[in-house]
Amino acid sequence: MSSQPTTPLGMAAYRSPSLFQPHRARQALRDANSGKIAPLIGLYLGLSTVPTARFVAAMGYDMIWIDWEHSSCGVETMTTMVHEIMFMSEGKTIPFVRVPGHDHAAVGYALDAGASVVIPQVDTVAQAQHVLSASKFGTHSRGTRSAPPFRLLPGVTDICHDATNPLGIHGNLNDAAAVMIQIETLEGIHNLDSILTEVPGIDAVWLGTLDLRVSMNLPGNGGMGGAEPEWLDTVKLYNDIMARHPGVAKAGFALPAMPNFEQMAEGKAMVMMAADVSALMGLMASLQTGRQVIKPLENGGKGGVEKKSGVANGSGNGLVVNGNGKA
Repeated sequence: MSSQPTTPLGMAAYRSPSLFQPHRARQALRDANSGKIAPLIGLYLGLSTVPTARFVAAMGYDMIWIDWEHSSCGVETMTTMVHEIMFMSEGKTIPFVRVPGHDHAAVGYALDAGASVVIPQVDTVAQAQHVLSASKFGTHSRGTRSAPPFRLLPGVTDICHDATNPLGIHGNLNDAAAVMIQIETLEGIHNLDSILTEVPGIDAVWLGTLDLRVSMNLPGNGGMGGAEPEWLDTVKLYNDIMARHPGVAKAGFALPAMPNFEQMAEGKAMVMMAADVSALMGLMASLQTGRQVIKPLENGGKGGVEKKSGVANGSGNGLVVNGNGKA
């Protein structure tokens, strides 16, 4: 990947006037897509817990993906995770929430929390129109989103970034939070050109390679792709369609451990480079190392602790252990 310009403020440069409002993520994606800033580097949270969100928020990622679709967390947990990422990063990290399906209320919950949204399994123009409508206020934006009466404090947390917007704070919110759709079936790819042509307001597209491969009756391969001719043809078709819509950002995984890491990252305005689940799976390597390196004790199971000079080896407190493991 070629080096790209960036901003020393990171995503804090795209903060709204209050951290209770979403970042101006739409503008950040546009700037990354046009090369004004470097691609956004993301962290995927598949195990959606508040302590994890709080821990990783200060690490400096441009965005953190909260997976509400494939986790057991509820609205309260999701909302708290969004707030932890916003506040504990001091606005340097944009929270994105993958909502569970196309439910109008779920989209509203994530946006009300202050996140940008990822919409899974978008296959048709009608589905794209529905989720875009759920994410916007006002008929000028074809919106049906309900305005939350107590989400922002008047005069304190509802200050507008753009005071000239005729819809006020609600117009500012429309312009701030990004909407990313996931294309995860052949039907979705075949309809993608129509979706991007007929449904303005989609900021980014993520090719969901795991679901796409499974839907094509191919081995999932952990979403890492494959070499089957039909798969390569499908990916080429997706890329060809996206090339006809240069104003819409591409997003996806590109983990450094992948053998084709740079190829996977190429052309993407948002690159997911790490995941909590991948990091935790690294613990298995530590276990395997332990199994290979840690050898049986020489005394062959007589208490599990080798005695020296009447002191249990490694106890450090003079505790003597007898043959049946009891002090």
